[in-house]
Amino acid sequence: MSEPIRKIEAPVRLEFTVEAGRALTRFLSSIVEERIVGRRCPECTKVYVPARSSCPTCGVPMSEDVTVADTGTLTTFCIVNVPFEGQTMKLPYVYGAIVLDGADLPILHLVQGIPANEVRMGLRVKAEWTPPEERPASLEAIRWFTPSGEPDAPFDAYKEHL
Repeated sequence: MSEPIRKIEAPVRLEFTVEAGRALTRFLSSIVEERIVGRRCPECTKVYVPARSSCPTCGVPMSEDVTVADTGTLTTFCIVNVPFEGQTMKLPYVYGAIVLDGADLPILHLVQGIPANEVRMGLRVKAEWTPPEERPASLEAIRWFTPSGEPDAPFDAYKEHL
């Protein structure tokens, strides 16, 4: 008898549908209108973007909508230099964590409009929106973030978001 089979390779495909729910529907509806709406936790007072129905920290329902700015601070980032199948961005490009003004947690998005080797922590950025007629109900409504021209944020202003 031969050795027992310990491993097989099998391709897997999983198709699923996600229902947005009230909080995410509100967020997606606002982003089409070039507004960013999060939700504030009544206990810890953190503002989450995208909006959620309940606070992941406190476990309590959230219902207070909060409009946040489309400007923010780049807290961390990576420079992508490795090509991959289906790639649409020219290498190198930057993908970073951005804390929007008025929010308490970062969102992940592209950073453009600045050479990759000049991107830095604390860089102040602003959203570049897709044209209204092309704007999807997703974070792709924001093409990318570009430098806002404001002075960099001091480290103490974003260190808790690292």
